[in-house]
Amino acid sequence: MPRLHVEEYTRAYSGKAVLVACREGILRDHFNSVIADIKFLTRQGIHTTFFHNMSNRFANQKHFKTLASKLPETRMVRVPPETDFYEYVLDYQDHGFKLIFLERKCLVDQEGLRINSLTTRGARESTNAFGDLIANANYKNILEKICSKIEHGKYERVHILPAGKNTVKHELFTVEGSGTLIANNFNEVFSRLASDEEASIIAGILASSKREGYLKPRTLEYIQKNCQNFYVTKIDEIIVGCAESKRINTDTVELGALAISTKFRNQRVAVFTVNAFIAEMANQGYRRFVSLTNNPKLQKLYLDLGFVKTGLPQYYRRQKQSPGVDMFYKEIKL
Repeated sequence: MPRLHVEEYTRAYSGKAVLVACREGILRDHFNSVIADIKFLTRQGIHTTFFHNMSNRFANQKHFKTLASKLPETRMVRVPPETDFYEYVLDYQDHGFKLIFLERKCLVDQEGLRINSLTTRGARESTNAFGDLIANANYKNILEKICSKIEHGKYERVHILPAGKNTVKHELFTVEGSGTLIANNFNEVFSRLASDEEASIIAGILASSKREGYLKPRTLEYIQKNCQNFYVTKIDEIIVGCAESKRINTDTVELGALAISTKFRNQRVAVFTVNAFIAEMANQGYRRFVSLTNNPKLQKLYLDLGFVKTGLPQYYRRQKQSPGVDMFYKEIKL
């Protein structure tokens, strides 16, 4: 079960508006889970609005009463019958920090893997890969409208999640997420690790990366002990990546423990993190940078950013500590 980071994430969400939309059939199948997730949001000080299109017939009166009694702080909006559900929600008068659509399935790529995050451009380019895996056959057109609303500032973030137990909670309060985030205006900040809570989040990100087989393990105790060497990348005040500085000599520093939350991969967050790391270390007087990895994606990233694959003799001792792992090197002018 993914670890929740309630305190850290609540600081970023508290007082903001989150809109949740769920069609009738899906709501019926996951009624209690949807209520539990929305109640969790309101307990964190988040302003919630819930859209549904449950028909107003006698058989549904029990559901309406339950929604009203269990979610008294949530504004209920019933989408009128004979109205396109998605059009109505997206055109609703209120703006929101986040809009969440609960669906039967998540968005997946051509290999059947969950898509964690997309820009609007990426969403448009990828619709052929996953459009037919959503219950609504017209979802390709809906994705185009979602992208348009984001680009025109109606919503900052739109999430598409598979409905189920804790799906909203896990999307918003874990580093792994549970569905797909579509957004453009990522506000990125790179700073030194500042608290035990941040150390805990980093440990989770590193644990996820370690499972892919390219990263040496770093325990929470190790991170806390060496906190002065760890840096975090934040998007909208939420930690999504990290890096570790390891001094080699007076003018050389190693970039280690580079990892990005699965929710924000393929969004150039790693590019920002590497460049920000170099800028920060340059301010501390370093002009030479090395990093060791056999991760093909990181190797390509380093080459794209001007690193060269090398085995310089002055770093033989360091490379000997990681036999069989490629070293990448970059030098800048101070």
